[in-house]
Amino acid sequence: MNKLQALKQMTTVVADTGDVDAISRFTPQDATTNPSLILNAARQPQYAALVDDAISFGQRNGASNDAKLDAALDKLAVNFGERITQIVPGYVSTEADACLSFDTEGTVRKAYRLLELYSQAGVDTTRILVKIAATWEGIQAARKLEREGIKCNLTLLFGFNQAVASAEAGVFLISPFVGRILDWYKASTGKEYTAADDPGVLSVQRIYRYYKTHGYQTIVMGASFRNIGEIEALAGCDRLTIAPALLEQLEQDTSPLVRQLDPSQPCSDSRFSLPEAHFRWQLNEDAMATDKLSEGIRKFHADYLSLRKLLAERI
Repeated sequence: MNKLQALKQMTTVVADTGDVDAISRFTPQDATTNPSLILNAARQPQYAALVDDAISFGQRNGASNDAKLDAALDKLAVNFGERITQIVPGYVSTEADACLSFDTEGTVRKAYRLLELYSQAGVDTTRILVKIAATWEGIQAARKLEREGIKCNLTLLFGFNQAVASAEAGVFLISPFVGRILDWYKASTGKEYTAADDPGVLSVQRIYRYYKTHGYQTIVMGASFRNIGEIEALAGCDRLTIAPALLEQLEQDTSPLVRQLDPSQPCSDSRFSLPEAHFRWQLNEDAMATDKLSEGIRKFHADYLSLRKLLAERI
């Protein structure tokens, strides 16, 4: 048995890519996408038909160039998501625009629009997770959507307070970004870390144990891995979303994989809730989470703009 097979016995494996061919190869349960992954996939010739269809849709459904581009971008995200639902048996995550990260009502409207397009494509919308940045506004949008039966994936999650607020809001799933946390600490301290003291790994372990100890149903899905050591240290986590290159490394490794996380493991954190002022203060006090959340929103928006430019050349 290789490590990928062993991991699938203790953790739900999710593919972190917009590359449909890669998803087919590794047979994950679920898949996640984001603007950066969609941009990379849209540039590949094998997905030209999905791009062409989105452009045609935008041309038919927009009164102005901007409206056409908005429609085309939504349709492109759904086209990739719809194709992926034909391959994976479980959930597919589709991201709301990063520019809506501080707009609760705008995020809710975007979620409705994406699900409307999925429904028009014949996709069972209960299989779609709406990805939303874990800002205060994003968490409140998710609270509203979850109450309406719309499942959400809270992304760009770096701080413990983001995880607590997301669970209190009743969100379906969170995506703590392991590798980006490690990036920040390496740049800040100049140190090298092993899986045992990797700050991103320790963050997810803490969140997982907090949720299990205090009875939260929110799923913890580690994301943004830099190496398979991080993945191995989180074996047993509810879900792990992994890029194809690391899935391949796991597949080629036949050494034993030991489970590291188990629901029975206790945590040292008492249960607490976070009103808005406390959430914002704790986030402000966490330099890493503040830096990486802002940077992540900017980067996703930059890739969104690059994708918009790619489509604009043909609208």
